[in-house]
Amino acid sequence: MHKKRVFSGVQPTGNLHLGNYLGAIKNFVELQNKFECVYCIVDLHAITNRQDPKELKSNVLETVASFVASGLNSEKNIIFNQASVAAHSELAWIFNCVARIGWMNRMTQFKEKAGANKENASVGLMVYPNLMAADILLYKATHVPVGEDQKQHLELTRDIAKKFNNDFNCDNYFPIVEPLISKEIPRVMSLRDGKKKMSKSEDSDMSRINLKDDKDLIEQKIKKAKTDNDSIPSEVNGLKNRDEAINLISIYASINNIKLEQVFKEFGGKNFSTFKSKLSESIIEKICPIGDEMKKLLKDSKYLHDILKKGSKNAGLIAKINLKEIYEIIGLTKFS
Repeated sequence: MHKKRVFSGVQPTGNLHLGNYLGAIKNFVELQNKFECVYCIVDLHAITNRQDPKELKSNVLETVASFVASGLNSEKNIIFNQASVAAHSELAWIFNCVARIGWMNRMTQFKEKAGANKENASVGLMVYPNLMAADILLYKATHVPVGEDQKQHLELTRDIAKKFNNDFNCDNYFPIVEPLISKEIPRVMSLRDGKKKMSKSEDSDMSRINLKDDKDLIEQKIKKAKTDNDSIPSEVNGLKNRDEAINLISIYASINNIKLEQVFKEFGGKNFSTFKSKLSESIIEKICPIGDEMKKLLKDSKYLHDILKKGSKNAGLIAKINLKEIYEIIGLTKFS
């Protein structure tokens, strides 16, 4: 039996927002009390698109700050950046040789990100699901918290693990990873368009709640968040084809750790102006302290660097042992 271990990675995009918190970081904090956890800032994934080198370094530190400010214990969890552990890249190459081209061609996220001009997309963008599989399996993780949009990549990780185990006759060497998916809020959508995922890349800053937004700005953004003219329903069926309403109600449920049914019971039949006021209060109560702590932590870069150094050392110890075994399994030798 494999030891229960969670792995998850977050891209250092900078300007983290409510979607990052509710969709990933909040869950990380809860998981640290149930599992041994490895949390990685995946800077190698980030460079599948061109990055400004100075911004990339800064964004790595901001991501660490967001983890700690949200309640992740750096003494209890392994927190590190991907580029600090070379074994990720080494195992990714091995998985490039295990995975099939047909598998890569089926990845819908590549098609979405590359768009119509996919011939000019980087090779890294196409094969980065293999690097994602390497991130996870390098630590023999048994569970991975993922959003709905990452389920296909996790299925690929499972396929790679099965094929490796079968190809090299090492049954159960890599665990078949299980997804951990939040049922209440799998995706946080834009405040301006309920069909689009909340993202820092959207032009309007009013489309998202940033973790470093202050009280007044949060109130303003929620007040102007798009809704419809109907009142809040008393049951989930009343949300059919109401994307913006679904989004705000789901955010309220998630930020308060309650079921959707409780939201309907509290606000059913009421208008959105009343609801938005309560939603603002809930977001401010949770997000403003995180933003304040992030700003404080970002002034102490040495502290954040020390967290990454310690995390990279601990991650590297696990990775070194497992990669040595993998090399032996497939017949590779390091004469050093």
